[in-house]
Amino acid sequence: MEEHQAGLYRLAYSYLKNRDDALDAVQESIARAIDRLPSLRSGDRLHIWMTRIVVNECLTRLRRRKPVVPLEDWDGAEEEHDRDELWDLRKSIDALDPKLRTVVILRFFEDRKLEEIAQITRTPLSTVKTRLYRALAQLRLSLTEQEVLS
Repeated sequence: MEEHQAGLYRLAYSYLKNRDDALDAVQESIARAIDRLPSLRSGDRLHIWMTRIVVNECLTRLRRRKPVVPLEDWDGAEEEHDRDELWDLRKSIDALDPKLRTVVILRFFEDRKLEEIAQITRTPLSTVKTRLYRALAQLRLSLTEQEVLS
């Protein structure tokens, strides 16, 4: 678990956008995983199983949380225009349905293969592909609308 801890934190942070909440989510996920270790089937891969637990924990925390818009600075965005584009992208991703957002985060921020995403979310590969294409279409539309309004 220590081997995957940094990646799990990054995943939790991409959902929760708060350092402390992400650390709490990972800690809670690890505790749950240890409690449920006997239920891990020998064929399961530990990192897929742990990722699924972290995603579920983050979604649970988001459902309980009141809506908050984070006002954090973007690393690496030197120009105001770059920051605005990143902010628009982040807002668009956050506005996606949680199932679509999960696929986008796992695919593009965690660099997971579609087959792994299907295992993590326990959905058929075709459903993962459909969700990814639907999310990308919604993001494209949202960013185009924001560009027109600017």
